[in-house]
Amino acid sequence: MNKNELDRHIQKGSCSNSAVLFGASSFLIDRYTELLSKKVDASILSFYFDEYNFSSAKAHLSQMSLFGGDNILIVKSEKKVPKKELDILIDLCEKNQDNTFIYAYYGSDHKTYTKAFSKKSTMSVRFFNPNLGESINIVTQVARNKSVNIDSNSIAHLLNLHNHDIALACNEIEKFMVFDTAITIKEIDNLVHGLADISINDLITKLFNKKDFKDDDPTGIGTLAAAYANRGIIKDRQENYEGALKDYIKAIKIDEEAVGGPGFGTVILNYKFKSSSVKERAIYIYEQLQLPEDERVLKIKELDEGQVMHKPGKL
Repeated sequence: MNKNELDRHIQKGSCSNSAVLFGASSFLIDRYTELLSKKVDASILSFYFDEYNFSSAKAHLSQMSLFGGDNILIVKSEKKVPKKELDILIDLCEKNQDNTFIYAYYGSDHKTYTKAFSKKSTMSVRFFNPNLGESINIVTQVARNKSVNIDSNSIAHLLNLHNHDIALACNEIEKFMVFDTAITIKEIDNLVHGLADISINDLITKLFNKKDFKDDDPTGIGTLAAAYANRGIIKDRQENYEGALKDYIKAIKIDEEAVGGPGFGTVILNYKFKSSSVKERAIYIYEQLQLPEDERVLKIKELDEGQVMHKPGKL
């Protein structure tokens, strides 16, 4: 199944209650994982990458929901989950329509899952990287949902500044929400710290030569890490803690030092007694997400009101 077929199922309300999402576009995998897991009063259990545990996953789908609604299991991993385990989890969904299982696979072995579940009702969806037109349409939809006035030419310019990274372009749309006027190419050039001037070949060469990026490329690795950290902060504020956690992890993997300075988390998130860095905030979110929903403490209104947005490159 491809993205268009999945969209038709979503429009008709004919989606299966289990799905395997994979392919070249991590952005679309994330987007549809969130979309397919949106259910009211659901008991959600999420596993990230190496934290997957089959026994716990099976137990979650085998029990009655604590909230009287659906049980939702989300597994996000770059490693393949054994086929036998996936079959068992999918069978639990086929036996109980109150269960939902979403397996988001970020690895490169796309052939394995293309026809692996043809005998089951599960949706096996492969996502390809969107072309420019598709990318513009996606960002346009995000802008419309956020009530941001921006035309397609300006969106194309924004995508070009970010090397056609849809996730970063959508992150900018979040920032544009504070403006009452139309966002044009001029505003984008004044407001956006683009990444298009970063040469991928240069970055790879420096990695092989073990060169330091900080002195000769101040808008390179550190800025990319900060961009992901910023997007994580936005998701954190919107209470999309799973999305925030993933972006924090990306920022840490890119440049832990750049996003781990003293007081970073305190200044940005104002969780003064919980976090002093993106890494610590990520660990805290992960630990809280493992708890029952009614026991989690992820947001404190009085502290949130003083949040200050982070400026890339000024860590």
